[in-house]
Amino acid sequence: MRPSESPATRTALAVDFGSSVAGVWAARRGTVSGPSGDAFAPAGSLVRRGRVVDVDGCVAVLRQLVARYADPIPAGGVVAACRPVLTSQDDQAAMRRVVEAVFEPARVAFIDTVRAAAIGSGAAAGTLLVADLGAQLTEVALLQHGNVLAARRAEIGTRDLARGATADLIADIVARHVDELRDSAASVEMASASARGMLLVGDGAVHPELPVALAAALRMRVHRAAAPRTAALNGAGLAAMSLLRHPVGT
Repeated sequence: MRPSESPATRTALAVDFGSSVAGVWAARRGTVSGPSGDAFAPAGSLVRRGRVVDVDGCVAVLRQLVARYADPIPAGGVVAACRPVLTSQDDQAAMRRVVEAVFEPARVAFIDTVRAAAIGSGAAAGTLLVADLGAQLTEVALLQHGNVLAARRAEIGTRDLARGATADLIADIVARHVDELRDSAASVEMASASARGMLLVGDGAVHPELPVALAAALRMRVHRAAAPRTAALNGAGLAAMSLLRHPVGT
């Protein structure tokens, strides 16, 4: 084992590679973020609708971000990587190849973005409805004590608002997903979550029309996270720190 890979010196890392923005969190180093594309590959061409479509391009972007840290990140760290809900094994494998190529970690653990966002928002306790409205993907989930009980996803996001989609259309899709979750979950859990209201994260949380449209379509309170664009990355960072403290199990 190289010195940089010893348990005492491992670095906790988190990665959130969205269709529009990529972010890296590193313990004692902070957060760096930027478009998930470069001069030759516009944002969205490397990660499309939550799926890595260009592994080499994603590796290049992450390396550019990590190079912005003053201190190099040693190999052998522990990485918590955000993934959309209902991610396929093939899509997860592509994400793993990116993370392993950039960080050479001792361990990679995947965490659903909605779960990470709840943790990063300090809202993971109890039963919770979460909606993550990204640039190209919308995720809706019912969580209990930070665990995903049921989830849905739709290939639509804030970028589609410039292509003819409306805030009401996205709100209606979220409302339909909530109805489906209500049908698949225990009534007491859904009732508790509905009374608490929905936590809104992602790019859609800062859109001027989406939170209002969501509240009207759902007929419940919609709470925007304090830092909606970085909630998932911050939560994944906390998960990575926990993995360092408790290396056995996830």
